[in-house]
Amino acid sequence: MPERNSRALYEKLMLDGFQAGLSWITILRKRDAFRRAFRGFEPELVARFTGRDVDRLLSDPGIVRHRGKIEGAIAGARATLELEADGGFSKFLWDFVDGTPIQNAFKGKGDIPAETPLSRDISKALKAKGFKFCGPTIVYAFMQAVGMVNDHVVTCFRHGELLTSPNRGRREAR
Repeated sequence: MPERNSRALYEKLMLDGFQAGLSWITILRKRDAFRRAFRGFEPELVARFTGRDVDRLLSDPGIVRHRGKIEGAIAGARATLELEADGGFSKFLWDFVDGTPIQNAFKGKGDIPAETPLSRDISKALKAKGFKFCGPTIVYAFMQAVGMVNDHVVTCFRHGELLTSPNRGRREAR
């Protein structure tokens, strides 16, 4: 199901950034600790974090203690709030796909790209807004996770789920 809630999108993008260079199971096991440490990923709260909060987070063994990623999550909260004030973070992201999930038709897992021209465009736009740790590969994984793109292979029972929506088969990845 496509995610359109700005707070949930912010959380997912931040967790994808923290995952860079690590296994997903590491992040999944630490997700509750991340939510506690980052105040439920409420952008309004995280945006007010100070250097003291960064120090607190750097000493929290429940999360990934990487200064750049922590500071990036704070910068991301501030950027999210700016986008919310300018039409919405969700709208900003979903406008890249005209509000409709992209339905791909890959035959095998090996056909699924790690990044696309569209994920490069979104990455560039996010960085221009002040986000960190949002390279094209991270952004493409994020797009898959939040339902902006459906890359289930054609033999997967989940492949056709988006095809039952009113926008079925509308477009493929750019």
